[in-house]
This record gives sequence, C-alpha cells and structure tokens, in this order.
Amino acid sequence: MRFLDKIQSPADIKSLNFEELDILAGEVRKVLIDTVSQNGGHLASNLGVVELSIALHCVFDSPRDKIIWDVGHQVYTHKLLTGRYADFSTIRKENGLSGFCCPRESDHDIFFSGHSSTSISAALGVATAHTLSGDKHTAIAVIGDGALTGGLAYEALNNAGRSGKRLIVILNDNEMSISKNVGSVARYLAVLRTKPAYFRLKAGTEKAINHIPFIGKTLSNRIFKLKTKVKNMIYKSTFFEELGFRYMGPIDGHNIEQLSEALEGAKLVNAPVLLHINTVKGKGYNYAEKAPSEYHGISKFNIDTGEPLFSGANFSSEFGKFLCEIAAKDKRVCAVTAAMSLGTGLEEYRKQYPTRFFDVGIAEEHAVTFSSGLARGGMIPIFAVYSSFLQRGYDQLVHDGALQELHMILAIDRAGFVGEDGVSHQGILDTAFLNGIPNITVLAPSTYKGLKHAFIQAIYHANGLVAIRYPRGCESEVPEGVEDDFPAYEIYGSPNAPHFLITYGRTFSAAVTACDALNKNLQYGSYSVLKLNQIIPIEASSVKSVLHADSVFFFEEGIESGGIGETFGAKLLQNGYKGTYSLTAVPNEFVIHASVAAQLKRYKLDSDGMIEVITDGRK
Repeated sequence: MRFLDKIQSPADIKSLNFEELDILAGEVRKVLIDTVSQNGGHLASNLGVVELSIALHCVFDSPRDKIIWDVGHQVYTHKLLTGRYADFSTIRKENGLSGFCCPRESDHDIFFSGHSSTSISAALGVATAHTLSGDKHTAIAVIGDGALTGGLAYEALNNAGRSGKRLIVILNDNEMSISKNVGSVARYLAVLRTKPAYFRLKAGTEKAINHIPFIGKTLSNRIFKLKTKVKNMIYKSTFFEELGFRYMGPIDGHNIEQLSEALEGAKLVNAPVLLHINTVKGKGYNYAEKAPSEYHGISKFNIDTGEPLFSGANFSSEFGKFLCEIAAKDKRVCAVTAAMSLGTGLEEYRKQYPTRFFDVGIAEEHAVTFSSGLARGGMIPIFAVYSSFLQRGYDQLVHDGALQELHMILAIDRAGFVGEDGVSHQGILDTAFLNGIPNITVLAPSTYKGLKHAFIQAIYHANGLVAIRYPRGCESEVPEGVEDDFPAYEIYGSPNAPHFLITYGRTFSAAVTACDALNKNLQYGSYSVLKLNQIIPIEASSVKSVLHADSVFFFEEGIESGGIGETFGAKLLQNGYKGTYSLTAVPNEFVIHASVAAQLKRYKLDSDGMIEVITDGRK
C-alpha cells in the first residue's frame, strides 16, 4: 500500500493531492473487497462511499466536526482513515472492530448505529448544541436514499430546514433521483453552485448591494426573486428547498475533487444545506455493481467468482418457500417487508406473486399499520421483519395491531443472537416487549417442520395478532422421537421426571443434548425437557406439568427482564410450586458481536453451559 498503511488519522490525508487521493481510493477498495470476502459484512454500500469518505476527512476536522453516518453499515472506509487500518482484519470478529459505528472504538464514531433514518435528527441535535455552546464546528449527516424512506428522516428534515442551524445533510443517492434536472446547463450549474468561490462571491455581492443607501434592501430582494425565477427555469426547485435547505447538486459522488469543493462550499453557508450526490453502489467490484442488493450484506465469498462460500437452507429461505406454497392455495395471503425482501427470504414470493407483495421501504411503523389495513380489508397479511427492526414499530403493534383485534401475522426473523452483525442487530428484546401486549400470540418453532406448522396454525387456527419468531441460520439437529407437530408444548423424556429443563426455539436442541448427558450420570438424577412452542400466552397446563418437579431450570435466548422465563417462574409460584427454580437468560445488557456459537457459550445457553448451570446448582 503506497498510502493507506501510512494513515494513522485523517490529518495524514490532508496533504495528499487529488491524484494521490484517487490512488488511495483504489487501495481502500482492495482492502474492503479482501476483508469482506474473508469476514463477511456490508460490501456494496461501503464500495459506494469510498470517495465521499475520503473527501469528508479531507475537508472537515473530525472528530471536532461531527460526521454522523445513517445506519452505519457504510463506515468501513471511515474506519480505515481514522486510525483503525491495523485492526481492520478483525472487523466483525469477536473482540474485533464493529461492523458499524462504535464510539467505544473511536472518538470519530459519534453515535452507535445499525438502524436507519436517525442521522438527521442526531446531527440537528449536535448542531443545536454547537450553537448553544458557541462551537463553530460543523455537524454532518450522511444518509442514503434508502434510509430516506424512513419517517423519522422526514420529521427531522421538517424540523431542521427552518432551524437556521449550521448543518450539512449529504444525500447519498445510488438508486434514484430526487429531482431530475434537464440539460447540460443544469449539470454545469449544479457543479458551479457547489464551488467555494461561488459562495464567497455571492456573500460579498449581497453585502455590497445591501449597503447601497435607500434602495439597497429593495434591490437585493428584487434580484433574489429574479434569480430564483431564472434558476427554477433551468434548475427546478426541490423538495428540500421548500423545507428551507440550501440545495446543492446533484454531483458525482466518485469525483473527490468535486466532492471536496462542494463540501468546502457547504461549510461557508451559515444555514442548513442539502448536498445531493450520485454514487454507484458496489463501485469497483463488478459482481457487486451488477447485483448490489446481493452484496449489501454478504457472508464470506470467493473474490474471483463472487460466489458465497456457504449457502443452503436456513429459516429465512424455508419461510419464503412455505409462503409461496400457501399463497398458491390462498389468494388472501399477502407478504409485507420493510426493504428486506432478500434478507427475509421473500425474493421468490416477490417474483411469483407481485400483486400480493408489498415493500414499504424502511418504514416498520407504516408496515404494521398497513398490514392492519390489509387485514381489515379481508386479506391475511404476513409482515416479515428482523427482530431488532420490529422495535421501531412498537406503538403500532399496540394500537394498530393488538388493539384492533384484526388477524395479522408477524414473521420475526433473526430472533435471538445474530452473531457478527453487531450490538444493534441482536434479536434479544422481542419476547420482552411483546410479552406485555394484550391480545397477542407468540409462537417459537425450533425446526423447519415446526416453522411450517406454526404458520399454518397462525394463518388458519388463531385470531388477532400472531407473531412467529425464528433464529438466523439453519436448524439444529432434531432429536429422535420429537414429532414437532407443534402443540402448545412438548415434553422430551419422562413427564414424571424430578428435574426439568425448559426452553424454546433454537436452544431446544442444546437442552436435549444436556438432558441426555445428565441422565447418563445418575448422581444428578433424572431429567426431562419441556419445550414451549407457544410462549405468549403460556399454556396453563404446561406450568402444571412441572409442578411436581424438585428443580426447574429455564434457559432463554432472550433478555431476562420481562422475558418468558420470568413469566413462567411467576406462574409456578402462583400455582404453589415448592421446588427450586433457576433462570438462565441474557442479563440486562447489550450483546457484543461474536459468532452465534460464541454468544451461546458466553451466556451458558449451549449444552455445555446448561450442564454447568445445572451441576453447579446441584453441588
């Protein structure tokens, strides 16, 4: 590496000329492709913002100037330029760099991130704090056109446009044009209007005219109105200008010189600025450019062929297959996603049933209420959503879901640990936040067969709001003798055993392995496993089935406070249980990225950990 391995901080790139910066961009792309091919991660989005990241650190003084990245999945170049190149090979690995912004890693990461449409709100807050404290530094929000489908972004734009604060919003547009501008004159003016000299001349001219005695103010106003009319004839006014932003662009997001000049110009404006740039998602890697969605978030892959190193069935793909089967038989079945058709396994459904497939953008709140409307109209909506993303729709789940008593289904993907995706994506909160909602049923299959049974039950044998939660990845080994035809609960082993392990979902397989190992050692007594398939509400007879037990050990791949284990323990007490009860779940903390296997081990939710909990408790 001619330049990259010499960069310890953003200050090290400020002395490079534009030709050298272009070489640096090429070096960065090579590192991105090499590293993601080995570690997995977000590739296409990061390749698209290489030049933007370089230009930002050339022009601004991070972290005094605050660069706030929306979502944060595109910050790999930012990390490379802020002193983390030596550790970059550890990204997404246990005890390594996060795949998202992480203030614990660096002062250059302003906010933890991982979810969408928040950057403008946060940047406006920072800009307001700057004003109140007399700080002259700049707050910059970098947001993509996809994230601009989220409602919070518009709430922030509405508030920010009239705020008068020194705020720059960079719209990274890699798929659509917000306002089409026609002709070479418009393109030329778009670049011209971003140059620092333009703003200096503009400010100086306005100042001079305003100081002309008697007629200065009037003349200035008339010139402004005439200029606006001419500009709108050539370069149409935008939505952002109507909100109060100074609009700049669109400009080439892969031209470091143009980007730098535009950012220098935006710095001179003492008001909110919207800088619109056009980029190519996946830039510099042919496979990612051709299929940016497939390379948005990708597992390890072969650089030469672009093929993933691991593929095959998983819960998401099995869900997608089954939904296609059921939709072929029932025309009421509709699929809803919030910009995650690929991740949730709905691509084939989208192709086969386009009129019953609805991608609402990054708008989980809208998705829930939209589904409620579909249900009111006689459809059976199934909203497929990652567990951690469902958090954004909580109010709608309560008001427009459960309260309406309409039949709608949540397919909650990525429930439980999600491994390397990071602290913001762990699906450990849904059981707790769903547990307190009236009129809701939550099912938790642990196998593909159980998944199908759960959806049949949800679609045809349940009422109201039904949620089905299932983990990331593939099913674990299914124990012999387990039919998994999905009653409310099942017992593996003797129903009269004096000791019980209780669990649900993915950890059932580990519980059976632990149970079998304990039963081989008679000093620990006889154990059975109670598998909960319906976790909300808990079936009363499942509680009664273990009232005779001397000890009960509940294992839960979810947050402890407010979770299913706490509820089950309370119900045992209410029914007069006299034995000992132990709950092993995720304590009230955020889960750091590592492999799923490492996370299960850390929280004693694998078979070895379960045995350790039980044997330590028996000593």
